[in-house]
Formats: sequence, structure tokens, C-alpha cells
Amino acid sequence: MRFDNKIVFVTGGSKGIGSAIVKSFAREGADVVFSYKSRKEESLKLEEELIANGLRAEACEMDVTDIESVNNTVNHICEKYGRIDILINNAGITEDCFLMIMSEKSWDKVIDTNLKGVFNSSKAVLPTMISSKKGVIINIASVAGLIGVTGQTNYCASKAGVIGLTRALAMEVAKKNIRVNAVAPGYIDTDMLEKVPKHISDNFKGSIPCKRIGRVDEVANVVLFLASEDASYIYGQTIVIDGGLIG
Repeated sequence: MRFDNKIVFVTGGSKGIGSAIVKSFAREGADVVFSYKSRKEESLKLEEELIANGLRAEACEMDVTDIESVNNTVNHICEKYGRIDILINNAGITEDCFLMIMSEKSWDKVIDTNLKGVFNSSKAVLPTMISSKKGVIINIASVAGLIGVTGQTNYCASKAGVIGLTRALAMEVAKKNIRVNAVAPGYIDTDMLEKVPKHISDNFKGSIPCKRIGRVDEVANVVLFLASEDASYIYGQTIVIDGGLIG
């Protein structure tokens, strides 16, 4: 129960990696609030499932691209629970397309969600963390932010931005006893990967040295480690979780 009495806020927690992170924190004793934008049914089902198992979780509708929506959610959490100890910036989307034919709308949508969303949520929680004189922020980046991926210029740019933001913010708030780190998953078994044709996903698997796709719980385990006191001297790092893909 490493996170007993901890208040954890996870953005985009209704599915995939986000859902695994929510479940893992709840199982280790945390009060977990997670946001969703459009997946209300899945989010409420997850909330009910955790509560039925004697765990503490709350789903909140929120748009990470809208600073007012984010501030309202953070204010609600602070009023109800008193503070936020740990923020996991997980909300993210893809809209893949070659840059030459990519619309400005697709570019803006991905950047606004994946990068501006991290800015909005981090900025909103920092006052309560500074007031508590401690805190942890973990950003979900991607190996796409470290290597180029054909057809994902918007996604790669957003995740590279998250990695840069992580390093800079860690330097800004380290003296406030707030740790900021990131994880960069590779190919993980989520609905995002399920959209990829089988012959392409098989090629992905063949390019991974360990010859398998990663599991969401394997990402969640690293997130929980970084959020725990076991990682108390780790600041501004990006931990790659990719089966050896990028070496």
C-alpha cells in the first residue's frame, strides 16, 4: 500500500494505459480521481468496478485543452480531498497523416491535447503542490518523441515537446520538493494499436528485440515506481518502456 492516503489525479484515465494506471494506484491505497472527455460510459463503469472492490476512485468529465475545465476539476479535487499529491498527465490522441496533406486542424488538435494539455494540468496543480511542499508529476510521453515515425509528425512533435517540458519543469520546481519525470512507452497493447492493420502490427513486433508487444500494466508499474519514494532522487528523466526497440 505505497500510496495509502495519497490523492492521485490521472488525466485520460478511462482506457488503455490510463485505466491501468488508475487501477494500479487504487489497488495500492490511493484516492484516485481520473478525467475523461467523451468516454463517459467506460469511465463510470471503471469507477463503479473499483468502488465495488472496496477501492476509492472518482471519474470527472474534463477537457485538457480547456484551461477553465482543468481549473474547475482541480478546484473540485482540492475542495473535496484537500490537495493533489500526484498528477499523471496521460490524456493523448493521434490523428495520423503525412504532413504534406495534414490539415491544420489535425495538427492543432494533437498538439493542443498532447502538449498543451500537459501544460494546463501541470500549471493547475502546482499551487496545491507548492502549498503542500511536495508533489509528483509524471508525464506520459512516447518513443515517438525520441524517434521519427512516418505519418505522425504531429504526434512526434507533441511527445517530443512533453519530454522537453518535463526536463524544464523539473528544474523549475525541484527546489519546491516536487519531482517531475516522464515515461516513453513503445508499442503497447491498447486500442490505439488495435487500429493498426495486422500485417503492420506484426512488423512492429518483429522490430522489437524481445519480440512482443508491451502490456499496459508494464507501463503502469514504471509510473508507480516513479511516483513512489523509491524514486525520490529521480528528477527530469524520461524512462523508455519499449522492449529494447530504440536501444
